[in-house]
Amino acid sequence: MPITLRLILGDQLDLFHPWFREPGPGMVYAMMECRSETDYVRHHIQKVAGFFAAMRHFADQLRARGFRVEYLKLDDPANLQSVGENLRAMALRLGAGQIEYQLPDEFRLDVELSRLQTELPIPVVGVDSAHFLTGRSDLAVFFRGKKTFVMESFYRSMRVKTGLLMEADGRTPVGGRWNFDAENRKRLPAGVVLPPALNFAHNVRDIVEMLSRSGVATIGSVDPDNFSWPVSREDALALLEHFIEYRLPLFGVYQDALSERDDVLFHSRLSFALNTKMLSPLEVAKAAEAYYDGSPDFQRLAQVEGFIRQIIGWREYMRGVYWAKMPGYADLNFFGHTAPLPSWFWTGNTRMRCLQRAIRQSLSSAYAHHIQRLMVTGNFALLLGVSPDELDAWYLGIYIDALEWVEITNTRGMSQYADGGIVGTKPYVSSANYIRKMGDHCNKCAYDPDKRYGEGACPFNSLYWDFYDRHAEKLSRNPRIGMAYTTWGKMAGTERERILEQAAVYKDGAENL
Repeated sequence: MPITLRLILGDQLDLFHPWFREPGPGMVYAMMECRSETDYVRHHIQKVAGFFAAMRHFADQLRARGFRVEYLKLDDPANLQSVGENLRAMALRLGAGQIEYQLPDEFRLDVELSRLQTELPIPVVGVDSAHFLTGRSDLAVFFRGKKTFVMESFYRSMRVKTGLLMEADGRTPVGGRWNFDAENRKRLPAGVVLPPALNFAHNVRDIVEMLSRSGVATIGSVDPDNFSWPVSREDALALLEHFIEYRLPLFGVYQDALSERDDVLFHSRLSFALNTKMLSPLEVAKAAEAYYDGSPDFQRLAQVEGFIRQIIGWREYMRGVYWAKMPGYADLNFFGHTAPLPSWFWTGNTRMRCLQRAIRQSLSSAYAHHIQRLMVTGNFALLLGVSPDELDAWYLGIYIDALEWVEITNTRGMSQYADGGIVGTKPYVSSANYIRKMGDHCNKCAYDPDKRYGEGACPFNSLYWDFYDRHAEKLSRNPRIGMAYTTWGKMAGTERERILEQAAVYKDGAENL
């Protein structure tokens, strides 16, 4: 019987995919650790170790169930260090009569695997990954003819499609409202008790040492004897259960909070498990829905809706934008920003407390929650005018959950407005006022959040007004930010001059902030 070689990528660790219902005769499953995957950006050491550890565990699970797995470690002498070349060589060695692969979620891999269909003398067939709730092209069809893709309308369609938080008629949202976001924007009060942490303690020393021997360049740090991220479905389910019990009850109301008391607060940390497909979005959303379970508690519904919106709304939406707009999306730069990313983004050695905390946390744990990414690091980079290319590489490398399909749409779209408004209806920028309102970083900062210019003035303040001033031609007619231009126009001319002079000093001396 001719062999069928089936490729499993590192973000396709789904034990419930139709491929794995039972071992089939002549089926061989290929998994591989490649330099093409470790080197396309400089990744966090925990990201590389996490993917490799989860891949190895998945391969062991398949073998235990009777599946034949051909696994290439990074330092295997036979490893050709690219997915396509390894697949080609493995098919030749095994005498495979057909190659099958699950459709990848990254455009570059999609191109590489599609090319094999014309280059190899045997059939090469792509099948769906069976993970997402929408197809690659569904969002493009949904917004056909539209210049902007308003997430709320897509999200409501997903609620109807899945039946999540819907009344029995299938058309009316539970509680009479689709969206409780207005209730979910509060600062963390001092008296709120934070939930206990759930950190795993996996030993990944062999992987870390292999990466070092192989010369793989990484960023960040790792405790190789106590790797805290999930590397199996069992771990992922435990993390989901822990979130539902301890964090979901206050997830929504404090999801935008910034605090020095804890790095995670009430966030789930499930994105790595979801993006590697150890968990499915529907099971995660249903677990949250079960916590609500028709309770008359309005606050409980608000928490659950906010979380489900992230899973079936934002996550599916971002993937849809990616496939609707790639490859051109990767080159969008609406503002023409070209400033370099300050070198302290790789160290956290800045006197700006909010950025110092967010970056150092990211380097130590490969994690930051969405407000740290959007309104701290992303906000500052946009105000400074950083090249979206440089910022993409940073976000894609530093976070364990960062895969291009979700990273680039969040960075170029939501964070940097480099897509000119496809994703966001306005640039997400703020002065120090927002950061002080939502958190406690300003209390320990070397800069004064009340000052726009002068000694010790917070850089966010002058850079905020400088951003709007230099981009007035593109933004002044945007109805969502008209108030900012009204305020700027009412300032005295000397005040505006001092602000812009201060911004120029900070832009020129960004390396020393």
